[in-house]
Amino acid sequence: MTHPVHTPVLAADGALLRFALAGLLRGSAPSMRVELTDPSSAELWVTRLVGPEASLTALRENHVNVPARPELARLALLLWARRWWPASPTLGIPALDPALLDFEAAIATAAVEDLAEGLLDGFEASPPELFDQALDAGLAAAAGPVAEEVRRLCAQLSAWFDRQDDLGRAEAAAGLAARVAPGQRAYALAAGSGPAASGEGVLAEGRASVDWARVPPGVLDAAEDTAAWRIVATRTAARLEVEVSGALGDASLTASATRDGEPFAEVALHLGSAGFAGTTELDDAGARLAATAPGRIGLLVGAADPDVEGTTPEDRAAVLALVRAREALPPTDRTLAERAAADEEF
Repeated sequence: MTHPVHTPVLAADGALLRFALAGLLRGSAPSMRVELTDPSSAELWVTRLVGPEASLTALRENHVNVPARPELARLALLLWARRWWPASPTLGIPALDPALLDFEAAIATAAVEDLAEGLLDGFEASPPELFDQALDAGLAAAAGPVAEEVRRLCAQLSAWFDRQDDLGRAEAAAGLAARVAPGQRAYALAAGSGPAASGEGVLAEGRASVDWARVPPGVLDAAEDTAAWRIVATRTAARLEVEVSGALGDASLTASATRDGEPFAEVALHLGSAGFAGTTELDDAGARLAATAPGRIGLLVGAADPDVEGTTPEDRAAVLALVRAREALPPTDRTLAERAAADEEF
């Protein structure tokens, strides 16, 4: 399985660091693969990270497999969770608070910069950026269930910012530690009411699964068959109705109806009390396609861009199994956001 959902990657300066998802989610990544894309940029930090012998192998062959460094594995796991965590109240997998994920990613990124200076030059987000994002996303409110750990990490991050002469953020991190208090924070779930029952005038109806790669993270329930659609004929026209249950957050979403893989209608979806839903009138060509047999009608929720590498049901099932198994891990092997979500359940 090579889809990005299975292959956490850190984009380092002049290299890609790849990890096996199964190892990261089990809390014991045994190895990592260093793939050089620009050896001259990577040479100094690669030597510091893996030692002279392995670095020579990497520079000669442009790749090397080495034991995983825990600092890098932790950061890879957090960045993967920010994009791919399959929140599903239906399946008992809680949503992870983005503020806590960004905060812990800031801590992990700082640890990696201390491990090998230059490794993360030009990285997607720096500790200051991640810390700012966490504050903007409501870190102070989200921290309650893991208040003691957040206080400890705030002190650690404050000291790191101080060493970087970032006195403003050093004070902000120290101030946050003083404000954090134990408490609970509820997560809202808009549970879908399901499609309306079939009746006179329904030309076709069915259910579809949401492809995780085509929707923003943390917005929809990751379970299968959460999207319901039907095409209804009226006296003068036909319309497409779509309902997607299990909303965890708001976003700009669309759905495309297809016949034998070819799109024939698109509908904008809006968040309501029962999840995302939308309706659109079909033009004459779309109505004829929908009503003409044979043909397989399907529904694609999210980006219809053909360049998006989609996930399969098998991809999603494999990830869900690994994530659900994390409940048995000790707290130290789980993220702050996971521990906070678990605390909210009690």
